[in-house]
This record gives sequence, C-alpha cells and structure tokens, in this order.
Amino acid sequence: MHAGINRVGAWEWEIPIGFIPGMRVPGRFYLSEELAGTLEEGALVQLANVATMPGIVKHSLAMPDIHWGYGFPIGGVAAFDLQEGVVSPGGVGFDINCGVRLVASPLTETDIARNRRQLVEELFRAVPTGVGARSALSLSNRELTDLMLTGAAWGVKQGFGMESDLVHSEEKGGMKRADPDAVSGKARQRGMPQVGTLGAGNHFLEVQVVREILEPRAAAAYGVSPGQICFMIHSGSRGLGHQVCTDHLKVLEKATRKYNISLPDRQLACAPIDSPEGRAYFGAMASAANYAWANRQLIMHALREVLHGMYGIEYEEMPMVYDVAHNVAKIEEHTVDGRRMQVCVHRKGATRAFGPGSPDLPPEYMDVGQPVLIPGSMGTPSYLLCGTKTAMERTFGSTCHGAGRVLSRTQAKKSVRGKELRDQLAKEGIYVRAHHDAALAEEAPAAYKQSSEVVRVVDGAGISLLVARMEPLGVIKG
Repeated sequence: MHAGINRVGAWEWEIPIGFIPGMRVPGRFYLSEELAGTLEEGALVQLANVATMPGIVKHSLAMPDIHWGYGFPIGGVAAFDLQEGVVSPGGVGFDINCGVRLVASPLTETDIARNRRQLVEELFRAVPTGVGARSALSLSNRELTDLMLTGAAWGVKQGFGMESDLVHSEEKGGMKRADPDAVSGKARQRGMPQVGTLGAGNHFLEVQVVREILEPRAAAAYGVSPGQICFMIHSGSRGLGHQVCTDHLKVLEKATRKYNISLPDRQLACAPIDSPEGRAYFGAMASAANYAWANRQLIMHALREVLHGMYGIEYEEMPMVYDVAHNVAKIEEHTVDGRRMQVCVHRKGATRAFGPGSPDLPPEYMDVGQPVLIPGSMGTPSYLLCGTKTAMERTFGSTCHGAGRVLSRTQAKKSVRGKELRDQLAKEGIYVRAHHDAALAEEAPAAYKQSSEVVRVVDGAGISLLVARMEPLGVIKG
C-alpha cells in the first residue's frame, strides 16, 4: 500500500488530510489485500483531489471497484453541503444513470434448457444493441420532454410496464428537479432514436440462474430462490446523457473560474449547487437520469414480451426486483457529525445501498433493506445484496457498482480474441450474442477485478450484505 495511507479497519483505509495540499476532509476507501495490487496510483490521487472540493463533508470515499476515471475515480462517492458545496459532472460521469435492474421469472434452468439459444436470439432481435443502435419507437420532441420529466413512469403510462415497476425502483424511476430546457438540441437529437436500446461497452442483457442463496430472509422478501431464472439489464442514458455531460462540462469549466474555485484537476470542474450553472447542470443531469430509467423500462418491456411469447408467462409473473443507478448526483438526507442534513451525494460507479427502515423503500423491503445489484463481468457471477444501516452511517448509503476494470478496452483486445472468448464461454455453458467479436474481447472477464472478491469486501465491511449469487447462462452484449 502507498506510503502515508493508514489502515483504519479490516477492509478500510484512510488517506489523511495533507496527502495532497488543500484537502478539506480525509479520503476513505474499501479494499482487500488481494485487491491491493489492482489499486492505481492515479485513482488514489483522484480520491484525494475530490477531498479538496468546496463544501465536501465527512470523507471523500471510494468502493473496492475503484479505478482511474474522469475527475472522480470510478467507484467514488462524495457528499456536499447544499449551502457551501458544489455539483460536478466529473462526480457523475458521462453515462448518466448507467444502472442495473433485475427481473424475476417463474422459469427454472430446466425450463429453458432446450431452447436457451433460441431465447437469447429472440432477445437479441427484440432489443436493439450496439453503438448507434436505434429504437423502433419514434419520439417527438414533446414526447422526449415528457419522458425526461417523468422517467420510467412515462413508459408505464405508454403501456410499457406496470405500476409496481415504479415502486421497485430507486427514486421510483424518476428524479425530481429535472429541467429538459437545460438539455441541448444536440443531446435531444442523439436521444430521440435511442430510448429502448442497450448500447455498447459494458452494457448487457443477461439470462441468469440463481445458484446460491446466502441470506434466506432477504431473498424471500425479494422473491428469488435457488434455480430460478432471472434477467439482468445494464444500460444507461445513451447518447443523450453523454452529450449532456459534454455540454455542461464546458459551462462548468468557466463557472469554476467565475466563482474562484481552486481545484487540483480541471476535470473536477464544478459550480455551487445553487448557482445558475449548478442548477442548469443538475436539471439536465436529472433529465438524462430519467431518460435512462425510461430506457431500461422499455428494454424490460421487450424482455417480457419475448418471455410471454415463448413461454406464455404473464407480465405479473415477471416482477422487477429492483433498479439501481450508479452514475448520478442526488439530494438526500444523511447524518453528518451527529446532525441530520441535506447533502448532494455524487455516486460515480457506485450504487445506493439504503438500509432497513429507509422511507422510500417498498413496504415489503422495509425490514431487510434496499436490494443492491452488483453485476459481474461477462461470464462471471453477479450478486444480489441488501443495503445496511452501516452503509447509512459510513458511506452515505453507498456501495460498489460492479467488478471494476483492470485493463483498458485496448489492452483487453490485445490479450484475447473475441472468437476465442466466445468459444471458451460456450464450453462453460454460456451462450453469448453480440454484433461483432471485438465487442466481446473488450469486455473479457480478465479485463475486470473478480466480482466475488469485490463483493466479499463490501459484505465484510458491512456496507451491503450478500443475499444471492447468480451465474450467467446467456449474454447479449452491445
């Protein structure tokens, strides 16, 4: 571990004030000794850089999937006082509200054994995937505005889902304070044809089987059981969210100078939360987040239609377990130094993990805490966990969002060929579908930390507790 870093718990490490000039709070990160070799010097410096930002409270935080990113490290969490603090696109990321939802089904592994390949092919045809993928749905500018204002509720209103889907979603599938007027014409043009599409990169739609239940009470509350087939959707705000980030970064770089904010890295460009520039970014970011929730809602509807057509399953038999965002900034109430206060929590490559009793949880989850979804890399297990009171106390109700990259996409493509990976996964009983093999090579399991080790850290630290392990049977990649 880097000199000057202090171990403060079995899984927790601290970057003290003074590690770099200007730090207002210490940095804290969660990591096992096994993962220490994956820790990049640049990511540590980024974590310390975040601790210099105006109005930051308690700690600058990072989860065990920490790696170098734009401005904030990926896996980073920071909360800012609403009066003195700032909002920063670098603390949210370009793919605003990239997130995950889990859909349960009454199917078992035996039920799909004979036609698993057909199931994956039908899903691949039903859900547009890849760079520039276009939806069959043609939105008008007014419809897009309504969608950005209401999120997943827009999809339900249009017949693409059920009211219960909204209850089983972070923010009920739609953030308040959305301001579509702060979304540029270029961002709108990029977003209009893409709602209901999977996208590229690490986004996926997976057919998964529940292999192991680790916490039966929570599993029962969430409606998952051994041998059950579930479906995991991982997608975000597509070109619209990327353009929102690009547009507002330019504005906030000027705002940083306007408000005399001193930063160690220009990628941390920010503005006071209640400034005109801060309000405009937050409103555009919330609009893009709502777009992402609507996007996943439409993908889920396409999934349900395929399952209904192939197996005769009714929509009510395919409930959504939960939907979580992992690139977003939100106004939340937390306890800071013994005082309840509203803060703007940035989670970049980090997931909300609210504990039992949190007021916005569905009644049936109130006693066990919020479902937390941690996807693996292609071919490795994904996990269902539950949020905890410890997370509320220590991490602003946050946990990791995935395995975390250790190889860039370029490095990954040099290390393995897509066809070889496809053949290898097929031997392991995992049928993979993508438009081209290069997309598979970029997302090879070796490009990521072990998902099992990452979740072992957050479980051991008590910031989210393991409930179930799911293994992939079929994977659709962008």
